[in-house]
Amino acid sequence: QVQLVESGGGLVQAGGSLRLSCAASGRTFSNYAMGWFRQAPGKEREFVATFSWNGGRIYSDSVKGRFTISRDNANDPVHLQMNSLKPEDTAVYYCAARKPLEIFSDYRSYDYWGQGTQVTVSS
Repeated sequence: QVQLVESGGGLVQAGGSLRLSCAASGRTFSNYAMGWFRQAPGKEREFVATFSWNGGRIYSDSVKGRFTISRDNANDPVHLQMNSLKPEDTAVYYCAARKPLEIFSDYRSYDYWGQGTQVTVSS
């Protein structure tokens, strides 16, 4: 069974940091581009960060300069380091995998999804 499992969510005060991780099992995702989305209550799923087809990093404007997506090797967990967190970052964060040339910001491009991890930032 193919699975993506997120971890690292929690409650943090504004200005704090969290590090999310996404581990894969059941298959290798070395030929997929990994990304992170988030969804707040009553809102649509929103693109956060991803690796581009050539290994670059792409961020939404709302997190650029504060969040960093990383991965040591193709089969290692993917991480999302979140610094300077704001209350508006509160959401369920999802890890996902897509074929590299698909549209990175469209959640419909992603074939595999984790179950999500809650991030809550208090003011």
